[in-house]
Amino acid sequence: MLSSLPRNESKHIANYALAKIQPRNISFEDQVTAFRQLLAEIYECEGDCKQAANILSGIPLETSQKQYQNDFKLKTYIKIAELFLNEGDSAQAEINLSRAATLEKDSKDQSLQIKYRAAQARIWDFKRKFVEAASKYYELSLNSRLDETEKNHALNNALNCTVLAPAGKQRSRLLATLFKDERCQKLPAFSILEKMYLERIIRTDQVKEFEAILQPHQKATTADGSTLLDRAVIEHNLLAVSKLYNNIRFDELGNLFDISAQKAEKIASQMISEERMNGYIDQIGSIVHFGVTQCLPTWNKQMQNLCTQVNFVIEKIQQNEPEWSRVALATQINSN
Repeated sequence: MLSSLPRNESKHIANYALAKIQPRNISFEDQVTAFRQLLAEIYECEGDCKQAANILSGIPLETSQKQYQNDFKLKTYIKIAELFLNEGDSAQAEINLSRAATLEKDSKDQSLQIKYRAAQARIWDFKRKFVEAASKYYELSLNSRLDETEKNHALNNALNCTVLAPAGKQRSRLLATLFKDERCQKLPAFSILEKMYLERIIRTDQVKEFEAILQPHQKATTADGSTLLDRAVIEHNLLAVSKLYNNIRFDELGNLFDISAQKAEKIASQMISEERMNGYIDQIGSIVHFGVTQCLPTWNKQMQNLCTQVNFVIEKIQQNEPEWSRVALATQINSN
């Protein structure tokens, strides 16, 4: 009945009813739930997703005397998480989605399972876990229950998160997967995907074109003042340079990437320490050397040379002092 009234009247009546029922909520749990669902819809339509989420959070899903069905609780927790995400509050979204985790495993409702996975991908996206987010988005883009528009949206999110992900083996696998997916060729960011997959250096003008299609939270800055995209592109370019050079000075690297030599050294050092790039740093010469230092093969070669020299000495002794060599050999055998 309330839903048929004008929005402002419905909101006023529902808020008034909740205030009056408050002292006896336990006796009117069904009515409280209905009022809160209606108010949440109204606040969402008005663009106040935070208030809508808080209203829905007031439904006592776990503490009431009423036994709510698991799918109802799952649907409500997912909706609350989605509303908080719309407001950019990934922390509260994660809290509510974690409550839905066990419910999702027992649910047979595939549409709710899809919404749960989509919300999980968005949370990882907000928390800058771009590898995990990209994988989940790509998984959703292959789901046959989604229409083409939803699939393309998920695929586009997967591509954006892959570009923003830290350079390394995991991102390389995602780049290969997306590059080989023919659907990506129609996406606006395919050109930067292609350059990353082919390990080509990305220029500043190409970065700005891609940045224009990112979501607001993906344009956040890091501790050193650079954006997430700037950081990802610098790391990618470092890997690309490592395929072209055996070594390079940090001042030259900084000029190439339009950053300071100190920043270039810091990023290279972090990538090497995290085993996302092979190489080592000569701090005295301010040079980064790319590739793996072949310590074991070098040691083996030195040991081989040493053994060869020892054999050569033994052969000379046997030639010049055969009797002494025979006695020494017999003594060694008897001692063993």
